[in-house]
Amino acid sequence: MNLSLKERPRLEDRYQVLVIGGGINGVAIARECARAGRRTLLVEEHDFGSGTTSRSTRMIHGGLRYLEHGEIGLVRESLRARKHLLREHPHLVQPMQFLLAISPGSRRSALAVRTGLWLYRRLGGPKLRGSVSEMEKRRLEQWLDAGQRWSILDFEDAQCEFPERLVAEWLVEAIQAGAVVRNHARVLAVNVTHGKALGVLLRDQLTGKEQRVDASWIINATGPWADRVCQRSSIRTSRPMVGGVRGSHIVLPRFAGAPTTALYTEAPDHRPIFVVPWNDQILVGTTEVPDSGDPGKTKPASDEIDYLLHSVKRLFPRAQISRNEIHYAFAGVRPLPFSPNQKPNGITRRNFLHDHAEDGASRMISVIGGKLTTAAELACECAQKIGAPTATRKVLAIASVDSIDPILDRWVLEIAEAGGVSESTARGIVEWHGKRSLDIARMALSSAVLRAPLCSHSEHIVAEAVDAFSNECAATLGDVLLRRVPAALGGCWSDECSRQAAQRIGAAVGWNEQDMAAELESFEAERAAFLQKTVRMDLPVETAAD
Repeated sequence: MNLSLKERPRLEDRYQVLVIGGGINGVAIARECARAGRRTLLVEEHDFGSGTTSRSTRMIHGGLRYLEHGEIGLVRESLRARKHLLREHPHLVQPMQFLLAISPGSRRSALAVRTGLWLYRRLGGPKLRGSVSEMEKRRLEQWLDAGQRWSILDFEDAQCEFPERLVAEWLVEAIQAGAVVRNHARVLAVNVTHGKALGVLLRDQLTGKEQRVDASWIINATGPWADRVCQRSSIRTSRPMVGGVRGSHIVLPRFAGAPTTALYTEAPDHRPIFVVPWNDQILVGTTEVPDSGDPGKTKPASDEIDYLLHSVKRLFPRAQISRNEIHYAFAGVRPLPFSPNQKPNGITRRNFLHDHAEDGASRMISVIGGKLTTAAELACECAQKIGAPTATRKVLAIASVDSIDPILDRWVLEIAEAGGVSESTARGIVEWHGKRSLDIARMALSSAVLRAPLCSHSEHIVAEAVDAFSNECAATLGDVLLRRVPAALGGCWSDECSRQAAQRIGAAVGWNEQDMAAELESFEAERAAFLQKTVRMDLPVETAAD
């Protein structure tokens, strides 16, 4: 049976809640509404988690920089959300130590920063892990530009290396709670009659079929696309809701002197910048550039890539990094509130719920802003807004963060034995699939085809891809390799890896040669559009920041 191309059943004609947009916010909202007993439909034009969610700096943080703008309430809320995520998803969200490097030329005094860090720690509660050692601080200082006297401080936050996986977990939980979900389904228009939003006209992007679906409430959680949904539905707001700000990143190999903990410092123009170990690579970001174009087509500009690369070279002058070393670059558009008179770094990161009743479309709400860390809290707020009671959050019975690693280690041994796979493969499964790892391991045990690695150097196996098609709503090869089993984000992924993965997955799910060729071509095009190869050059890189 061809799992990926099977016919999708027709949707029901009416739901109580219809959520448009399958990023982390939309999936969280659908999950919350379904848990509250509301008949919920979640639709996403492309794939779940394929937009802004997958183009972030992949941190779960309280927002240390928000203290500069006096948003203590937002910091407190974010730190509380960080704690919940660490306890509920210990395989995906893990504590991370940060080093904060302040140069003598910084506009922020060391005293002011120390005061901010003290407040940040007080708001964050008990420590997550031990402090960074003095030896690590000295090591970093030795590699940083030796011509300056750095102040090296430390604090703690958390990282979600693969928020795509968090979206997939919440998606499964939403389905288990009764939600109906549909990716690759475009909302052509919201049906507004007599001042009330009544439903939507949908087009299945895979089959081309269209269907009208009615709903009691419509939640527009499309992030940077929020205004576009309104425009094509003739819903006129008094002003734009979203002021898109592009954030670009570059991904480098681990280089000599690269930090082994996350580094938070300033770029040459004094903007904050992160240099973060990620996925056995180094993630550098981010920029903040106003972007009013199509969020689905946004790309890192050449000068943004230069800016980020030049910033790293200024920090680590002995690293000998050039554009040739960049694995890839990517960009996403933050859906910040429309604030034309403010600089991007001064716009609040707090989320807002825009009620369209005064725009002639009652029973429709647009979500503005939001971030990875606070998605679950936003979902509760949205559910309460439409009168859906929110359930008490379930927390794993983990005594402390220090006990998480032993628990994961026990899972790894159990999964290795249950699936007949190596401990390294079992660890990869556990770290990405958590409590569903045992189901995948049992599936793998049934067939050597399912135990095969995705490609010759990957620890992840075909059974994970089959599970993505069967249980996590993946519909294409790109859905699997970029989001459900995101091995294609690795620095060593090549065209040969793509071919091997397509052949091995195709053999397991029943693709014929034509299907396989079409899936491979579509995947390679999607990956190339997302993970931009930078222009190769041997000339020294200069930047407009100089």
